[in-house]
Amino acid sequence: MGGCDSKGIALPIVTPTEIINVSIDATDSARKAMIAAMGDDHESKVIIISVDSGGCSGYMYDMKIIDDPKDDSYQVIKFDEIKVLIHNEHSIMLDGLILDYNDSLMGGGFAMQNPNANRTCGCGLSFR
Repeated sequence: MGGCDSKGIALPIVTPTEIINVSIDATDSARKAMIAAMGDDHESKVIIISVDSGGCSGYMYDMKIIDDPKDDSYQVIKFDEIKVLIHNEHSIMLDGLILDYNDSLMGGGFAMQNPNANRTCGCGLSFR
C-alpha cells in the first residue's frame, strides 16, 4: 500500500503583537462630525478606527461605523456619547492619534495626526 505523498502545508508564523493602553484624542470639529455621522445610533453603533496594509506610504487608516461588536479585543475611547474602538492589534500604531475633521470642498473629511508615523502621505490617509 502506498503511503501518503502529501508534503503538508506551510502555516505562517504568528508573532505576538505588543498591546498597550491606547490613548487618542479628537478635535472639536472631529467630535461634532462624529456626532453628526452617528445621529441617534450612538447607543447601538460604534466607530472603529483601524489600520490596513496599503496606501502610498505603507499603511492606511480605516474608519467605519458598525454595530457594537462587544468584543474584549477592542479598547473603547469615549468622546461624549460616541464610542470609538481601537483593536488591540493596532494599539501600538494608533496610540497618541489625534482625529481631526476638515469641512472643505477640496479634500474635506476626517484626517489623522499620528505621532507614531515615520512618514505620511499628502492626503493624510496613509502612513509608515
